[in-house]
Amino acid sequence: MYKQLISRIKPLLKSLFAIGLVLTLALGNADGALAARSGGRIGGGSFRSPGRSYSSPSRTYAPSGGGYYPGGGFGFPFLLPFFGFGGGFGGLFSILIFISIANFLVQSFRRAGGETNEVGGGYNVPTTVSVARLQVGLLAEARGLQSELDSLAKTANTDTATGRAQVLQESTLALLRHPEYWVYAGAESQQTRLEAAEAKFNQFSLAERSKFTEETLSNFNNQLRQAGSNQVLPNAQVNGELVGSDLNGAPGEYIVVTVIVGTQGKLQLPTVKNSDDLRQALRQIGGVSSEQLLAVEVLWTPQANGDTLTADDMLAGYPDLRSI
Repeated sequence: MYKQLISRIKPLLKSLFAIGLVLTLALGNADGALAARSGGRIGGGSFRSPGRSYSSPSRTYAPSGGGYYPGGGFGFPFLLPFFGFGGGFGGLFSILIFISIANFLVQSFRRAGGETNEVGGGYNVPTTVSVARLQVGLLAEARGLQSELDSLAKTANTDTATGRAQVLQESTLALLRHPEYWVYAGAESQQTRLEAAEAKFNQFSLAERSKFTEETLSNFNNQLRQAGSNQVLPNAQVNGELVGSDLNGAPGEYIVVTVIVGTQGKLQLPTVKNSDDLRQALRQIGGVSSEQLLAVEVLWTPQANGDTLTADDMLAGYPDLRSI
C-alpha cells in the first residue's frame, strides 16, 4: 500500500519540481531585464490651459450722440424710443419687443456655446479633439537619435505652446532623418470630445511609462529631472552574462520612440504597413501647429548609458508594433 502511494505521488512531485524550476528561471530573467529598463520623457501641456490667451472685445455699445440713454447698455436702447418706450400708448408693446429680442440673443449664445467648449479665459477649443499615438522601433545603431532626444530634453522649454510644438517637430524630424534604422512601427488615432480626450491621452502615456523601471531623464512642463551618475543603469547581468549585448559587447538591439499628441480638430493617422506609411504619419503628427496642439509627450527607451532593449523585450513590451 505504501509503495503504491509513493509510486503515484512521485510523478506529481517531478511535475511540480519542473514547473517550479521554469518559474524560477523565467522570473529571474524578467527581473534582470527589468533592472535595465530606463526611459526618457519630454512634453507638457494641458487640456484646460491653452498656450494662447484671447480676450474677447467688449460688447457694450454707447450711442454717439449722448441720446436718451447714457451708457448705452447692450445696444438696444436706441430702438426703444422708436417704439415709444416710456411714452403713452407704445410702452407695453415696446417691452414685449425688447423681451423677444433678448430671448433670441440668449438662444443664439446657447447654440454657439454648444458647438465649442471654453478652455481657460476666453479661449474656445472645438469640442472635437484628436488623440494620437505613433511608435517607431529602430535598430540600436541609431544611437545618434538618443543623443538628439537627450539634448532636446535638456534644452526645450516645455512650458509654452511654442516650445511644445518645437519638441514635437524636432522629435519627428529626428525620426525622419533615420529611415535606414526603422524596423517596427504602429500608429493609432481617434477623435473624441474634449472632456474625454485628456483621459485617453493619460491612458496612452501611462501605458508607455509603466514599461520603464525608471525615467532617467524627464522634462515635463519645464521641470527637468535627471538621474545622477550613480543612478545610471548599468548593463544587467543574468547568470554572469550581459543581457541585451552580443559576444562582442555591441549596444542593445533596439530603440523605441513613442510620440503622443492631443490636438484640436481632426488628426487621422494612416495604418502603418510600410516605410511610406510611417513617413506620412510622422509628417502628419509633426505638422500640428502650436495653436492646435494641446498636449504632447515624447518617450524613448533605452535612455541610460549601458541600458539595452533586446528582441525579447520588444516582443514582451511592444507586441502591437508591425514589422515594416
